[in-house]
Amino acid sequence: MLVALTAATAVAALLLAAWCGWAAYRDQPTKDWHFIGMAVVSVLALVQLVVGIVQLARGEEAEQGTTIFVSYLLGALVCIPVAGFMSLAERTRWGSVTVAAGGVVLAVLQVRLYDIWGG
Repeated sequence: MLVALTAATAVAALLLAAWCGWAAYRDQPTKDWHFIGMAVVSVLALVQLVVGIVQLARGEEAEQGTTIFVSYLLGALVCIPVAGFMSLAERTRWGSVTVAAGGVVLAVLQVRLYDIWGG
């Protein structure tokens, strides 16, 4: 795994979580700008998925197993979009809380991916 990409994705996810947490604190639902932020974080997760699959295809192996590594990559990819769709269903401050929680979960998944790869 690319450490810089993993760190960038985790930091972006935490920034998104803080931003949506601030919106929830101010009693606001997710707005269009939040969805743009979610798209940026989701693109980083997609790039990470592609990089991870390319590394596996080149013969590199995850220290703790390929299956769990790919599972975590897929979970990281869907984490923010699922939180975003859930926030659309809840157009109150709790939608913002949902996205903030998704950002924290994605950051934790990044740490775990780093660990699974052998970091």
